Amino acid sequence: MRFTLQREVLLKPLAQVVNVVERRHTLPVLANVLVRVENGLLSMTGTDMEVEMVARVAIDEGIDGECTIHARKFFEIVRELPDGSRITVSQNGEKVSVQAGRSRYSLVTLPANDFPALDEMQVSEQVTVPESALKELLDRTAFAMAQQDVRHYLNGLLFDLREHVLRCVATDGHRLALCETPLEHGQSGRRQIIVPRKGVLEMQRLLEGGSDRQITLELDRSHIRIRRDDVTFTSKLIDGKFPDYEAVIPIGADRHVKVDREALRAALQRTAILSNEKYRGVRLEITPGLLKTSAHNQEQEEALEEVEAQTSVDGLAIGFNVTYLLDALTALRDEFVLLQMRDAHSSTLIQGADNPQARHVVMPLRL
Repeated sequence: MRFTLQREVLLKPLAQVVNVVERRHTLPVLANVLVRVENGLLSMTGTDMEVEMVARVAIDEGIDGECTIHARKFFEIVRELPDGSRITVSQNGEKVSVQAGRSRYSLVTLPANDFPALDEMQVSEQVTVPESALKELLDRTAFAMAQQDVRHYLNGLLFDLREHVLRCVATDGHRLALCETPLEHGQSGRRQIIVPRKGVLEMQRLLEGGSDRQITLELDRSHIRIRRDDVTFTSKLIDGKFPDYEAVIPIGADRHVKVDREALRAALQRTAILSNEKYRGVRLEITPGLLKTSAHNQEQEEALEEVEAQTSVDGLAIGFNVTYLLDALTALRDEFVLLQMRDAHSSTLIQGADNPQARHVVMPLRL
């Protein structure tokens, strides 16, 4: 095996693959990346047995073959070489040589036959979605996923496929984030899958905002795969049933507050400075035309902010974890947001004042 590439051309796909390789591993070969040269194309594969990334790039010159190279060492060598370097990688027996100008490195390899592969997919459904739209869905919802929750189905993101709509939903039991996008070619029925946290984070790194190119999502009983010209990403799915999230979304909340999103976000950030470090609680008090945010801590320090609001609600006070509010406001893109409430003990729905595409539900906090 042998190939030659410019440093910058090699670095991007190598970085994508290295991201999925676990630093701690049970099998030595899982620390490696599978490097294959075939018919003028270089492919590099990394996996932790839960997710798999295959990146591809055309090469200037090469000899067909394959081997595995320690992923982190290979990546760091390429990253630290000077810009514009022309890198030649060649296999010599049980070692691989990396050369660039006057630099020479020799790395130990492991047999390509030892490199594990995820189970073969039996694709049952395919969905096509613009890359920028899919990235937007993940960016607006992924922050609400649980981390290491005993309810394993919460440690991931729900893909809820409906006729002509793809909806992503995440919840950690204290807040919920939902965002949806239309599909040009919809499903004949409804399908729900749960993508694990690591798979979602890798998708976010992989996808590029502002790109109109189409991404193909392939599904089978236990996997999801993203296909793009230069990369293929596969993740196992979480086996479990996601909660009935629609039952959590407040319906018929009759107390509405319309407020400038950025003004409220800035006021909450300042108020949070003096909030209790453990509970991060803030209090929202609503009177006609005004929304007040306040907080206090163990040192008896207090913060109070006032923000103009369009509302006729009078005398409602409700507590929240300020982090949850800030996450929701940051994920929204609208100039004005609408807070919909029932009372101090019920969940609050937060969404764009004129756009319900993204919705966030935050549970109240007793202060």
